Amino acid sequence: MNIYEFYTGHVFNAYEWLGAHPGFGATMFRVYAPQADGVCLRIHDREIPMNKTADNKFYELFLEGAKEGDCYEYRIYHHGCQYTDHCDPYGFGMELRPAHRSIIRNMYDYNFHDDEWMRQRSDMKDRPLNIYEMHAGSWKKKGPGKEDWYTYRELAEPLAEYLKDNGYNFVEFMPLNEYPSDNSWGYQSTGFFAPTSRYGTVNDLKYLIDHLHRNGIGAILDFVPVHFASDAYGLSHFDGYSLYEYPDSDVSVSEWGSPNFLHNRGEVASFLQSAANYWLKEYHFDGLRMDAISRIIYWMGDEKRGVNGPALNFVKTMNSGLKSLNPSIFLVAEDSTSFPNVTTPVEYGGLGYDYKWDMGWMHDTLEYFQSSPLFRGGGYHKLSFSMMYFNNEHYLMPLSHDEVVHGKATILQKMNGEYDMKWPQARAMYLFMYSHPGKKLNFMGNEIGHFREWDEDKEMDWVLMLYPKHTEFNKYMKSLNHVYLEHPALYQWDYADKGFKWLDCVQKDSCIYTILRCCISEKLISVFNFSGQKQYYELVLSDEAGPVSDIRIILNTDWEMYGGNTPLEKKACYLKENQEFAEKITAKQKNTGRKEQGGAENQNEIEFQAEYGKTLVCELEPFSGLLLQCLG
Repeated sequence: MNIYEFYTGHVFNAYEWLGAHPGFGATMFRVYAPQADGVCLRIHDREIPMNKTADNKFYELFLEGAKEGDCYEYRIYHHGCQYTDHCDPYGFGMELRPAHRSIIRNMYDYNFHDDEWMRQRSDMKDRPLNIYEMHAGSWKKKGPGKEDWYTYRELAEPLAEYLKDNGYNFVEFMPLNEYPSDNSWGYQSTGFFAPTSRYGTVNDLKYLIDHLHRNGIGAILDFVPVHFASDAYGLSHFDGYSLYEYPDSDVSVSEWGSPNFLHNRGEVASFLQSAANYWLKEYHFDGLRMDAISRIIYWMGDEKRGVNGPALNFVKTMNSGLKSLNPSIFLVAEDSTSFPNVTTPVEYGGLGYDYKWDMGWMHDTLEYFQSSPLFRGGGYHKLSFSMMYFNNEHYLMPLSHDEVVHGKATILQKMNGEYDMKWPQARAMYLFMYSHPGKKLNFMGNEIGHFREWDEDKEMDWVLMLYPKHTEFNKYMKSLNHVYLEHPALYQWDYADKGFKWLDCVQKDSCIYTILRCCISEKLISVFNFSGQKQYYELVLSDEAGPVSDIRIILNTDWEMYGGNTPLEKKACYLKENQEFAEKITAKQKNTGRKEQGGAENQNEIEFQAEYGKTLVCELEPFSGLLLQCLG
């Protein structure tokens, strides 16, 4: 490791030198504790003094007999005779809470078999990106107990099969770093390099990612670069003083009561970007979703406090370095602010993320569907507003874990009205989501119509799949997901103006919307009726839709097989000739002196023009949506 670059915040592989590295019956331990009075290694019921390096800021010890699986910790002496026992900041394993010692792990004895996946992976900008967000410990459990978790290895096969069957091509894991409190879900970490021991070891997690890749599933990890757990054995006051955190001040503690990282300190920057690179390089994660980036952009996440310049410099350096070292990965920002250029490359003045969660779209859409259909006209443009700013960033549309906890109700439960009204609205809302430009994310349980809020101590309510309403809804979600993966018009030009057009977003009183999605090979039209009334709707297809000779229904949210009322064989829409347009063509013929049975060239022109003169006629059931393929 380059020590100068470590101090200046430009190291991305500090874990290769720091931490515990076993081999040939011995282990090399190294720890950074610049202000400590001394450091001892506590292992095998012994306390062994460590040696200072030349600059008096690092401590190291080469210990015979220390092997993989052994537990250890550092006793940091400070302020004279005082000491605190800490886990290893760069440790690759930890004990299960409430125990907290680090565990020696060999990082380099697993051989991946995902070469084909690694060669073809990309940032997915022009590909379908359909993400299943999950909490590894509560997706499924072995038994009723709080700690009856499946291991990483045990999850691999059933998870891969479930994702493929349900039409998800990526999975996003909530944090898998070590953390002390189950209730924090991993967002308050004590082990930034240690896969949580709740589900297994380093090699177990590598096996999980390897297996997913060999089954065509990408993997994203939640990463928390803003703050860390306040537990005394963690990073807090590591060498007796503020090392990783701010000195006592009004910005030293986050809104969650945890210490904030001091991003403008080089050693801290090297620590965090090495941790980020570690998950990408050593575990083959395909991307990182970074939590609470608004708290990096603004001091304490408060725009009134101003931009946090040092933290922004840190994130720019980190993101550009991660992309350089791992060119085919992508980085996602959870950011609810309007700060510009979050998804612009660093070299062009941006923060260097590939995607940003569209929190505005999420809030507006859910608020719309929570409102009574009788009053949706007043909030009609909640659903169209997102396209007013969509070109500002590369957005990802999230319905995440944050929307199904803490008394907010689940996505299905949020739909307005009584029980039977919720299902058709949820189906139509999801078609709207998948018709909207931007990549997709859905939290586990949403796909089976969960009514109970998510609880990290309980597995999903799989018993719901014994009930027809839930099996029908899950069948619909599977169909929708696979349609998304199979139709490039829904993703190929997500971030190009030509990929999306409103064909109709002025039907305030009827709550009808019509969307056109395009790509090189196809054009799709989505028609929605978000009112509680059956409606007959006609739309003249202008030249924006191009030549259309016929329409094929790809998906109807009201089909009986999904729990609706429309038989599969019923044609809910058709094209008819637009008489007004036909009269204009006839008039043009007469004005130019051409006969109806004119030359072949003239006849081809007339036929081509006539394809633009079609009227789309739809019979729209209450709370329904149609996805149509344009043929021509």
